[in-house]
Amino acid sequence: MFAGLDEAQLSVLVRVIVRKSFGRNAKIIGAGDPTDSLYIIIDGRVKVMLSDEHGREVILSILGRGEFFGEMGLLDDSPRSASVVTLEPCELLSISKGDFKRSLAENFDLSLMVMRGLVKRLREADGKIGSLALMDVYGRVARLLLEIAEDVDGEKVVVKKLSKQDIAKMIGASREMVSRVMKDLQLGGYIEVRGRSIVLRENILLAD
Repeated sequence: MFAGLDEAQLSVLVRVIVRKSFGRNAKIIGAGDPTDSLYIIIDGRVKVMLSDEHGREVILSILGRGEFFGEMGLLDDSPRSASVVTLEPCELLSISKGDFKRSLAENFDLSLMVMRGLVKRLREADGKIGSLALMDVYGRVARLLLEIAEDVDGEKVVVKKLSKQDIAKMIGASREMVSRVMKDLQLGGYIEVRGRSIVLRENILLAD
């Protein structure tokens, strides 16, 4: 998030940033909570999620190192719109609401970075809505794998595998259906499972 800031701009932010540690499955913020901070992930992964009164969950996104969350309520003074829970032990940086707003007012580059982050999420949301409406479960699983894969030695690799339950919550399908699709993708040569990683083959684009 801060890659485009110069040394002077970074030095100002360093004075107002607080480092925090969270264990696995820790709730960092809850939907409806008052908005008081922005969080930046320096290590680990979190899931952004919604749940209903029956405990059913929908995962809106998975965020990792270098990404941030909690900015929406800071910009419009609304309560938290979703809950954020750690998927693994996490190290985060926290900036209070007041310090965040002052930093935005004084630093155009930081404002631009936040705007770019919001635009990226809007585009991702549009893509997700489109896939839910237009794609079957095979296409939705393939699209999700392509979105979260990283470039490793010339291959597309899902380095930190998500659970089938989490994938199901992200694409609006049952865990059983996701298990069947993953098995079919593997048997069809679209993906290769290597330990805790998933390697995507070029022909997975045909399943998208």
